[in-house]
Amino acid sequence: MTNSPWPDEISRLTAVVVPAAVVGMLTGYLAVSLLVGITGFAGWHIYQQHRLYTWLSTSRSANPPEGTGLWGAIYDQVFHMQRRNRRRKKRLGAILHEFRQSTAAMPDGTVVLAPDNRIVWFNAAAQRLLHLQSPDDMGQHVLNLIRSPALKAYFDTGSFQEAVEMTSPFDDATRLSMQVIPYGRDQRLLIARDITRLHRLEQVRRDFVANASHELRTPLTVISGYLESMRDDDGAAAREWRKPVQEMHNQAGRMRQILEDLLTLSRLDAQPDPGAEERVDVAALVRGICRDGRMTATNRITVDCDSDERIGLRGVHSELRSAFGNLVQNAVKYSTAGGEVHVRWYRDGDTACLDVVDSGIGIPQKHIPRLTERFYRVDDGRSRDRGGTGLGLSIVRHALQRHDASLEIHSRPGEGSTFRCRFPAERIIAMAHASATGS
Repeated sequence: MTNSPWPDEISRLTAVVVPAAVVGMLTGYLAVSLLVGITGFAGWHIYQQHRLYTWLSTSRSANPPEGTGLWGAIYDQVFHMQRRNRRRKKRLGAILHEFRQSTAAMPDGTVVLAPDNRIVWFNAAAQRLLHLQSPDDMGQHVLNLIRSPALKAYFDTGSFQEAVEMTSPFDDATRLSMQVIPYGRDQRLLIARDITRLHRLEQVRRDFVANASHELRTPLTVISGYLESMRDDDGAAAREWRKPVQEMHNQAGRMRQILEDLLTLSRLDAQPDPGAEERVDVAALVRGICRDGRMTATNRITVDCDSDERIGLRGVHSELRSAFGNLVQNAVKYSTAGGEVHVRWYRDGDTACLDVVDSGIGIPQKHIPRLTERFYRVDDGRSRDRGGTGLGLSIVRHALQRHDASLEIHSRPGEGSTFRCRFPAERIIAMAHASATGS
């Protein structure tokens, strides 16, 4: 432990003041003598301050000036601080160098943004993907250099949990995935990824499903027609084969429904945004869907609806009908005899909701996160027996996403299920009806 320099400094001050006081008393000029002594002591301190200033501002020597007492301790402390700062600076420089090397090697474009979205730094991949130039683009606002309505809308939302896919503004053949990752003190990291190959593979998959489904429709229709004729034949030979023919006819119908669902999904996938939007009278739409549900139920299940006539939506009628219809048909299929299905269209705060509530078999919690996956089934055998294709909830999810809506699922085994479609305020429109009614 270093000894404190203060006792030496006090001794030095005493060595100046005491002799000065003695001389002053002997000569009769005590005040003058003390003033001279203290002035000399202060002058010595000013000289040491000058040496410190000169060393810190102009000296290139790594060694501090020679000093004793308090000033020697100050020189030593400053010198050690300089050495620590130099070591820290070297470490930070090495870390920064490694960071830049690692980010430069990344295939994804990386852009560091200030709180006002001005560019602080970017790597080589960002230069290639986003056509940024160094040092000219440093300090520029990122949206002034990457002119994309999709990216601007993404920044305007301020919600960066998901990435946004967009066509590159510099090359129409390139597809980019852009995501902002907040970090530090209001800083942001913009990640740009080239997903052109994945996009093309996805397009090939969609085209294959659509083309295969379309081509299979004609032979399946022919097969179904012959099976229907054989089923309705009253001949002795036909009666003997009636049961297997009926089963083949049922399976052909199920295949036809799968193809129709696949074509519906392909149409939804092919257009990332809804088509021509219109004013949709949701209350009337729900009444029609409930009528279809009652026909499917054939008095086995009660289907009722309660709709607020004043609330409508801006959207695509056919897509909303497909989504709502799938939910009601599923509720009817998976409800036991004597059960109830209740459909409700209502306002919930700033949002509008469609609830489809059934008293059916329910769904275990572990299956709920995967229900909207294509062909995912909670129980394969039971789903097939009830005529399910495993695609209905996928269609619902796609249709709702295209209308900026979400699907909420609440269910417990043996207690039924609630499927809620929640639409944002910007989709809601007021209808001309004067009051809310149910049917």
